Amino acid sequence: MSPQSIFLYEIDKSFGPNLLAEYSLTNLKVQKDILKEFIEKHVNKEFNFASVKKDNIRYYSGKIEGLGEGIDNVYLGFIFKDDEDILSIKSAFETILERVRRDYSKDKNELENTLKDSLNSILTLMDKLKEPRIIVDTINEKTKKMLDDGKLQEARELIELGEKIPENLAEEIKLAEQYLNEHFYKKAKKSYEKSAGLAESIQEYEIASFLKHKAEEVGLFPDLKREQEQLLKEIGKNIEDLQSNQLHLYHEIIKPLNRLIELSSSFEEQEKISRLLELITKATRADRLAKELFNLDIKIKEQFDSI
Repeated sequence: MSPQSIFLYEIDKSFGPNLLAEYSLTNLKVQKDILKEFIEKHVNKEFNFASVKKDNIRYYSGKIEGLGEGIDNVYLGFIFKDDEDILSIKSAFETILERVRRDYSKDKNELENTLKDSLNSILTLMDKLKEPRIIVDTINEKTKKMLDDGKLQEARELIELGEKIPENLAEEIKLAEQYLNEHFYKKAKKSYEKSAGLAESIQEYEIASFLKHKAEEVGLFPDLKREQEQLLKEIGKNIEDLQSNQLHLYHEIIKPLNRLIELSSSFEEQEKISRLLELITKATRADRLAKELFNLDIKIKEQFDSI
């Protein structure tokens, strides 16, 4: 996972998007047109989590709840140069969200510092997940401080754990990813939960948080898959009924199509999303034409009745 930029913005329903703060490792900045696309998805389509791809750059955004009284419609976003699985993005979002909630400020400089710390923290976290040796080095630093503070027993326990836990953690995460790729969602959830417990045992609490969020998201996948299948059946039935000239049903399939796009995003089904977007464009146009036809029907009947 390689986020290049992180940003906070709010959505004013009257005036549109307002960028509150951002921090970038490169010259990548979020543009106004991207924020407007997020408004379409978050507000008009009611997506809690949304993504936009433009010029091989991926943008992700999610709503932040619980910032405090009177603070509403605030969103956290990431920018990536490379493709990234949606599960890791959502888990990183939830992990950073804990820090943003804790340190949120209306002062722009303080807010930018919070974003800077959050982005650097998530990059360090990802490095640790890729390379167990980094976790071992972190444990060595912690035990040295414990020894300096006279906490001999705690240091001894952490040293013992550090001899085996980092490798076990890496193996358990690898197993969880394997289960996930094979669509064994219950097993993947258990492995992520087990790996989170291993991370906590060596005081890697931010890694534990990230893995717990992954477990929670994966735990939702079976229900999301069932909902996805049910929506496909309902939309298919409506499309069949439409063949009998029940034109009002074009309007009925737009909302489930939007939800189906959101569900397909959770599983990174890009080909399906592309086909669904094309379908919803045609359905929206058909709905508009159906309404025009309905209004013409009324006028024709009224005019006929007046003869």
